[in-house]
Order: sequence, then structure tokens, then C-alpha cells
Amino acid sequence: MLGLFKKDPVKKLQQQHAKLLAEAHRMSTVDRTKSDALMAQAAEVEDEIAKLMSDAGN
Repeated sequence: MLGLFKKDPVKKLQQQHAKLLAEAHRMSTVDRTKSDALMAQAAEVEDEIAKLMSDAGN
């Protein structure tokens, strides 16, 4: 029963990924270096999502 309310880690990472992409887009007109750093973070989160998805598929 307690597992019913457990948060989905993939969904949380997807939200974080979307937030990072939006922030990177906003920063692209202000500070390109910061935008690139945010894009790198988003790529790392995307890799984590892919890893969790592949682990769930096995």
C-alpha cells in the first residue's frame, strides 16, 4: 500500500531535465557560457533517465 504513493524517479528526472532546458534557453541570450553549462547538466540528466529506463526494461 505504501508503494502506491512512491514517487517515480524517472518522472522527477524528466521534470528536472525540462527545467534545465528551459533555463538554458532563457540564458542563451544573456550568458552563453552559463547556457552551455546548463545544457551539459541537462545531458547528464538525460543519460540518467536513459539508464533508468533501460534498467526498468530488463
